[in-house]
Amino acid sequence: MIRVQEVAPEIDAGPLLSGAQFADAFRIDVAGRTLDARQAAQRMMGRSPRWVEALLTLRHLVVAPLGLKTSGNTENPPRETIGLFPILTQTPGRLVAGFNDKHLDFRVVVDVATSGPDDTSGQQVTATTLVKTHNALGRIYLAVIKPFHRVIVPAMLRQIAA
Repeated sequence: MIRVQEVAPEIDAGPLLSGAQFADAFRIDVAGRTLDARQAAQRMMGRSPRWVEALLTLRHLVVAPLGLKTSGNTENPPRETIGLFPILTQTPGRLVAGFNDKHLDFRVVVDVATSGPDDTSGQQVTATTLVKTHNALGRIYLAVIKPFHRVIVPAMLRQIAA
């Protein structure tokens, strides 16, 4: 099995999501590929394992009556998305996706860096999640979703190396 490790978030959350109350990060080493952040994010979030899709379908059914977004779609759709997530910014080394909702705002930050002294050593891809809750519903939602998040993000990262 491809190893994904939880790491301390190594980003300044302020410019990405000021006031974020939750942050975590997971990292995978990728050998034999040369990816930029967009390619890594596409491999990670462009498709989901079936069990993740089933969980997302259940989530949509539960949150729709509460008036929460069931995807990144808005009245003014963003120019580009990866999976459900609107792309907010991108550079070769970093892609930031996410959206704001009435209960919380979130960002998924995908960073790609070389893992050794030269470009042939492989790469490390880190997925950092930032969340800023706005109310009790956001705090409850985050508490309920966290255990699933801790399983889903590593599974999605493994798709990069597969």
